[in-house]
Amino acid sequence: MDRFRVIQGGAGIEPRDLHQTMLAMGQEARRASRHLALASAQAKNTALMVAAGLFRTSAREIIAANQRDVEDARTRGASSAALDRLELNEARIESMAQGVEAIAALPDPTGRVLAVYERPNGLKIERVSTPLGVIGVIYESRPNVTADAGALCLKAGNAVILRGGSDSFHSSALIHQCLVEGLRSAHLPDTAIARVPFKEREAVGELLKGLGGNVDVIVPRGGKSLVARVQEEARVPVFAHLEGIVHVFVHARADLEKAKKIVFNAKLRRTGICGAAETLLIDRDCAHTHLSPLVLMLLEAGCEVRGDETTCAVDRRVKAAIEEDWRTEYLERIISVKVVDGLEHAIDHIENYGSHHTDCIITEDQRAADYFLTHVDSAIVMHNASTQFADGGEFGFGGEIGIATGRMHARGPVGLEQLTSFNYRVHGNGQTRP
Repeated sequence: MDRFRVIQGGAGIEPRDLHQTMLAMGQEARRASRHLALASAQAKNTALMVAAGLFRTSAREIIAANQRDVEDARTRGASSAALDRLELNEARIESMAQGVEAIAALPDPTGRVLAVYERPNGLKIERVSTPLGVIGVIYESRPNVTADAGALCLKAGNAVILRGGSDSFHSSALIHQCLVEGLRSAHLPDTAIARVPFKEREAVGELLKGLGGNVDVIVPRGGKSLVARVQEEARVPVFAHLEGIVHVFVHARADLEKAKKIVFNAKLRRTGICGAAETLLIDRDCAHTHLSPLVLMLLEAGCEVRGDETTCAVDRRVKAAIEEDWRTEYLERIISVKVVDGLEHAIDHIENYGSHHTDCIITEDQRAADYFLTHVDSAIVMHNASTQFADGGEFGFGGEIGIATGRMHARGPVGLEQLTSFNYRVHGNGQTRP
């Protein structure tokens, strides 16, 4: 498919050869990034539209490769949540294709004049959006990240080096092949979307070192251990979140039916995504009317509930929560439930135990909602909506390559705008500085 895929995963590549191959990928990506920075929006969109079409026409082959990945993961004892993240079917491939088409339909994020001003000496200064350069994306089981990350980086004029997990190795290979065919059809360099072609974990370490100064930013997307390693070892900037400990707070003035609908979706629509609710907080002032219906609803749906003393009194099936439960991202059909003494205590709990990812309040009191949205220091804060909307596609970004919970540059869904930087362009007429 491309010059770097001749080395197959699991072949036991020697460390020196791995280092040289990764370094060459970085150099090629840097050259490709210079080409992409000047590429037209039409060329980038053509590449994306062709790739989206190939996802559809290659769906059977992609699903067959994915089934191989799923069976391998099942043999290794992967959890149901992990298998859900890994599995592809026709509907998910169609969604993947539509996501890439949505990215193609968005305005080009580069070359935008963000600000213009003139100095007293006549200098005219423009701030203009530019690509970041070369982005390394390290991810685990989700094969669709191959499409999302490749498409977003390309649209923003960046070259990307994709290092997917061994779990999705075969699925990602075919998805990557479609992306490369799209590049070729638009006469863009194959190496603009590169994929690490072997499974050795040492490849991650090479990428985190920056490949000889050729990687400008790293985006990890995966579990806590992966992201912790990236944040600890990376020698280049990182857009990352460590985990998604997501809270839903049911305020005293919450509508019960609305709360049931939101809580059910936030927890159980897909339990293995980072926007899934992990802790439910109930205002003590509505616990007598809201706690039991919400807990019973979750239990009857097959969700394990771990609660404080008040919650345990609702039903014998509720398990007593321990301190660690309030700090746990389950990514399973498990939720921790606690009764809190009002809005301030809910915010204190979120600050103490949360991960600054996504948190939600359910209430009909606009003042309480505004207070929550202002005082909860998370990348995404919500009012009366499921936390499963914490997604770049749902935000209108066309897609995302992760949710950033830091406070520098990118925060929240990392979409096209977050994958750009800017420079200053100064226009003069012979001015000199005294």
